[in-house]
Amino acid sequence: MLGTTASNLSRRTELYVKETLVGKKSVNLDCAKINGQTYSITRGFVRVMSLEDEWYADVSDPGSVVKALASSSLKPDIFTFWQRLPDVTPKYSYHIEWESIAAMPVTTYDHWFNKQISSRTRNLIRKGKQEGLDAFETQYDDAFVRGMTEIFNETPVRQGRHFWHYGKDFETIKKQFSRFLFREQLISAYYRDEMVGLIMLGNAGNYAITGQIISKISHRDKSTNNVLIAKAVEVCAREELPYLVYLFWTDDSLSEFKRRCGFKEIKVPRYFVPLTTKGRIALKLGFHRGWKQAIPKRLRKPLKMLRTYWYDLKKRST
Repeated sequence: MLGTTASNLSRRTELYVKETLVGKKSVNLDCAKINGQTYSITRGFVRVMSLEDEWYADVSDPGSVVKALASSSLKPDIFTFWQRLPDVTPKYSYHIEWESIAAMPVTTYDHWFNKQISSRTRNLIRKGKQEGLDAFETQYDDAFVRGMTEIFNETPVRQGRHFWHYGKDFETIKKQFSRFLFREQLISAYYRDEMVGLIMLGNAGNYAITGQIISKISHRDKSTNNVLIAKAVEVCAREELPYLVYLFWTDDSLSEFKRRCGFKEIKVPRYFVPLTTKGRIALKLGFHRGWKQAIPKRLRKPLKMLRTYWYDLKKRST
């Protein structure tokens, strides 16, 4: 494919604009379909293109994508892609930066419960179940969506920031979260007759991924998320998925929760290919990951604390 002519690449490239929902707002994304795969471009000072479903698919031929973009009218400043688990040895000569993800090797449920998690986590799972908390696989029906809507609208702030699903109604949530049911296994957590937590567990082929995991703060004492993770591990073991992935590994309290549940930091290579002068300058100055990542690490924690304090003030004033 690397020897494909520019005209053939052009015929394999389809440019279009797609409407999507970000928070409560409808926005348009510039997209391209190249070699049968869909890519989208983030808007901003530096336009970055990536595979739309990069957690679920690998870029089939990065070299041909770069050639197609060079000859198309839709030229982003930077093209980025990564290698998914378990393929973590770099294969390409483009600029590399290492991405930290939270991943848990899965063999059997018993091995995870007895060998991979802390005694504290085991006790929390036992305690939650003894108090009547039950997690089970379920269907995407109106009862599930109603429970999800209640959980989303419990509080406007989660983990110190505005929760972008807060305020959405039943119909909006039902439509928004029905898009990827073909690859998701749903898990609900119930306390008595009340849905208090959920996981939308995505099957990415090489691993399962917690596309959405959330629970009611009012039932935090029942360790709902621990019980949900336990059920997700059970599903992974049954489906013979070798890893359970909980998105990124970050330096915060959530990563401490992940560690206690058996997740580890695993680094995977991410590649950045500048396609314009602006892209080359952004890569050199460190702005290719956005302005948030350009903030020095020593300032990130104080700024997060300030943001949490600000949202707490707003919450108390309403």
